[in-house]
Amino acid sequence: MSEDLALAERAARAAGEVLMGWFGGPIRGLDSKTSATDPVSDADREAERAIRELIEAERPDDGLLGEEGSRAAGESGRRWVIDPLDGTVNFLYGIPQWCVSVALEDSRGALLGVVFDPLHGELFSAVRGGGAVVNGGQVRVSAREELARALIATGFSYEAQHRAEQAEIARRLLPQVRDIRRAGSAALDLCSVACGRVDGFYERGVKPWDWAAGRLLVEEAGGVVRELHGEPFGLVAASPALVDPLTQLVDS
Repeated sequence: MSEDLALAERAARAAGEVLMGWFGGPIRGLDSKTSATDPVSDADREAERAIRELIEAERPDDGLLGEEGSRAAGESGRRWVIDPLDGTVNFLYGIPQWCVSVALEDSRGALLGVVFDPLHGELFSAVRGGGAVVNGGQVRVSAREELARALIATGFSYEAQHRAEQAEIARRLLPQVRDIRRAGSAALDLCSVACGRVDGFYERGVKPWDWAAGRLLVEEAGGVVRELHGEPFGLVAASPALVDPLTQLVDS
């Protein structure tokens, strides 16, 4: 596992180096995906290529699933799930809240997860059964027990109909918690839960590459992740004391 973790960290750093070269510069190859407000650019594509080339060279039998189209079935029973740039809108606007996410899965779920925030020099990593760390230091989820004092992170869909539904959930939740934060990167939100920087997180409309690494980080930091019923797919992540009351408020 140590060699796989080292590969994941190198891949995340390689993508981060690519992205740092683009950040703050001219936007090239801009296009949209699921809606007009769901962008992709050459920065996303080049970062994914940097990760893909490393994995294909060093783990040719593993499968691959990337946000920007990388697909490989693999023969090993393992799959790398990558988001080369989580927080693309932030990136394009020059907002310093984006990251690279790399996870490795087997038939039981995530084996390891790495999230790299190159702007702040933070490397979050977790191995199944081995805890969660940031730059080598062990982290734990918040010890908060009262939802009324909890700081909760969330995100919103790129589709207007789902945003309207999410706004109603936020309206219902806001009086019940300390406050809500919307930072723009699900992977970093999950890292913030793992580190205790926020007390919980929920969001619908997330894809496997958004949460594959972050979910493991939360669980290995002592948190609990619940899947939301219905579509689009969603998650709630929090400490054991907060996850059930938070889920009850947002699972509708």
